[in-house]
Amino acid sequence: MIFCVSSSLHLRAYIIQFAINQLPFTQKFPEELKKCLSDEKCKSQEISVNPLPCWGYEENCHRNLVYSQPVCTENDGIHQHFKKNKTSIFYNQGDFGYIKSQRESIRVICEPKFKEDTALECSDHLQFCRGRNLFMNFSSLSTIKEPFRYKMDVFSYGDIGGYCELHKKRLSSLVDHLSPLQSWAPEIRFFKQFDERPIVNNLCDIIIMKPTFIMKIDATVNMYHHFCDFFNLYASLHVNMSHPLTFSTDINIIIWETFPYHSNFDEMWRVFSNNPILTLRNFIGKTVCFKNVVFPLLPRMIFGLYYNTPLISGCKKSGLFKAFSEFVLHRLKIKEHERENSQIKITLLSRETSFRNILNEKDLINSLSQNKSYNVKKTVFNKNMRFSSQLEIIRNTDILIGMHGAGLTHLLFLPDWAGVFELYNCEDENCYMDLARLRGVEYITWEDKNKLFKEDEGHHPQGGAHAKFTNYAFDVDEFLRLVDKLVSRVIHHEKFLKKITLVQRHEEL
Repeated sequence: MIFCVSSSLHLRAYIIQFAINQLPFTQKFPEELKKCLSDEKCKSQEISVNPLPCWGYEENCHRNLVYSQPVCTENDGIHQHFKKNKTSIFYNQGDFGYIKSQRESIRVICEPKFKEDTALECSDHLQFCRGRNLFMNFSSLSTIKEPFRYKMDVFSYGDIGGYCELHKKRLSSLVDHLSPLQSWAPEIRFFKQFDERPIVNNLCDIIIMKPTFIMKIDATVNMYHHFCDFFNLYASLHVNMSHPLTFSTDINIIIWETFPYHSNFDEMWRVFSNNPILTLRNFIGKTVCFKNVVFPLLPRMIFGLYYNTPLISGCKKSGLFKAFSEFVLHRLKIKEHERENSQIKITLLSRETSFRNILNEKDLINSLSQNKSYNVKKTVFNKNMRFSSQLEIIRNTDILIGMHGAGLTHLLFLPDWAGVFELYNCEDENCYMDLARLRGVEYITWEDKNKLFKEDEGHHPQGGAHAKFTNYAFDVDEFLRLVDKLVSRVIHHEKFLKKITLVQRHEEL
């Protein structure tokens, strides 16, 4: 995909489909600009190529030309300088500024002298690494009888390495986040400098020529946690940005475990690769050489994205999260329906679990349905509905309502003007509020606990009362007040107003 720019909205990027990549127009890849300008789909747009838009991490990227800018609220009496500083902090915490810091921290770990040599370079704390002509020895896996994940000793010294000059002290200084899902330290710490080139000297049972991403993944049954994997894979494409084929789907993905991969979200892999997903089971007992390999950002890094992300208050709208959302919706071909009327589309996410159910769900839905300006639908997202079908519902939702839970992660794929009502946050205040801020959509949650009714105190499996382990009923009038509050924000969004204006013009014809 390539980003072209409409002259009517000079800095707003519109996606034009290309087979091999997604790139804003920058001087970094001038040949891609030429391809777009010679393509009929691209020529059908009114394209401005000067000035050139950019992601934000490129060396020659001016902040006024970046893909998206964060928004920080003006508090009473706030100094303008402090507001600019807040914007900058948010940009570095949860936007393309984070990508820029990762790229800038990359250092050579094992240095090549010739192109046939091995090369390895990593960012701080070994959170991201990439290499070429890299050797890995999986012979010891044949002695492990039980399937494993999160194993810290897959390698021993010399099971990973290559022909290059190893900077031992530099590598040692980066082995400070030694945890399975926080860094690649458990694996890279065992890197050995070889006396011969592994590929040239036939040290490998298997040589993988195709670019390969090796992933250590979080819980696949939970959307919130599994999407930390997918989001960080997307972010890693940007950290690794060095070639027009950066967004190619002709890559291998290897999951760093021997359990067979199963998930209700398995359609997501098609966003990144057209090839079968591999695991370490495919390489048990083998020595493998990788021509090009990437160890991407991990789901539970300290101060990572989006799990453990510290966010300054009062700011929202990360361009990185918006780009991820558009990237997924485009690659999975999720349709945006043409609006037939001016109704607000409200989707209430119902749960089929033991806890955090809405005890008076029917009453809440019936009360919303009384308002003829609302189009209200209840949905259950479970294994019986394809994930792409879930996304189609979300892409065509103006307001998403649901209890605290992983299903609210769908908010990542709401339209820019939409809002999410986390009916009750169950005393976990920041989780989905911060995710909504990062995505740039409106967010509210229950305000008056006196109008909230617990089924019981909740019983944590390990003992003690817990807000997440019970069910709730809600005061209907207070519920309607909060929905109206969120609706008033949504209907005044610039992009929503444009959608409704088009509908009204059509109705007048």
